[in-house]
Amino acid sequence: MPIFGGVSREALAFLRERAQAVRVPAGGYFFREGDRGGSAFVLEHGRALAVKAFAGGELPLLELGRGDCFGEVALLDLGTRSGSVRALEDCAALELSSRALHALSRGHLDQFALIYMNLGRELSRRLRRADERLFQAKAELGEPAVSGYEFSVD
Repeated sequence: MPIFGGVSREALAFLRERAQAVRVPAGGYFFREGDRGGSAFVLEHGRALAVKAFAGGELPLLELGRGDCFGEVALLDLGTRSGSVRALEDCAALELSSRALHALSRGHLDQFALIYMNLGRELSRRLRRADERLFQAKAELGEPAVSGYEFSVD
């Protein structure tokens, strides 16, 4: 899992002890768009679908499987959820709270920093993919590629 890349076994064990096991039946939601955030999930079993509310329904964004992490933006901004995650089949996951990560920072600041750097890298990768998809969609529609803050440039 990218967010735990390079993290020590000791730090992983520390977080595992503080993670909460969550089970969501097929059709149920881990969280819904607009819910208050504060934790991320690591899918241990099952398949889920990240969706965004659109035109009175749900627009599928990404299918998630074993080992995938989701909801991690809430660890950075502690804001409301920007989308929903619905179980496609019975799922089991570990929920990692911001509180557990901050507890890690008190004894293992280097590991805490590494996890947050990994979160930043993963979100940057996702932003790059989203930028590319937006660019391709605009190109297919014949729209100008630049019209404000739609693309990140590094």
